[in-house]
Amino acid sequence: MTRAIGLGVGLFGLWLALSGYFEPFLLSLGLLSCIATALIAWRMGLLDGETVPLELPVSLLAYWAWLGREVYRSSIAVSRVILAREMPLAQQLIAVPTRQQTAMGHVIFANSITLTPGTVTVETSPDTYLIHALTDAAADLSAFADMDARAAKVGG
Repeated sequence: MTRAIGLGVGLFGLWLALSGYFEPFLLSLGLLSCIATALIAWRMGLLDGETVPLELPVSLLAYWAWLGREVYRSSIAVSRVILAREMPLAQQLIAVPTRQQTAMGHVIFANSITLTPGTVTVETSPDTYLIHALTDAAADLSAFADMDARAAKVGG
């Protein structure tokens, strides 16, 4: 039941952030719909540790801040490539070793690569990822190793 309450609170927070309505009638309808959704998910047995991770590590906030900075830096780099008179592209597929041990770690690492502009996770296997990089700078293996280590700390 704790996970259902956590899901309901999370859904209501998301609803409130996305709707921006603060009128009592609309707030009550939003709250009722979030409670109903959480109860339905609870009755269906969908609320486990992966669906509603209540025990997220504090290091996740630091990781999100670091990832946001990396996404910003990569966005600037990709924008420079796009706006250059002659696009200095060096597209390549590279195999990146990973040390992720958990499914959550794999998801965090693969999604972090894809969220970073100029790189896309094409294929995953338990010990290597196939990554498409737009430029030589985006294909830096030491940057991937740093991201892998940070994702391993967060993902377990």
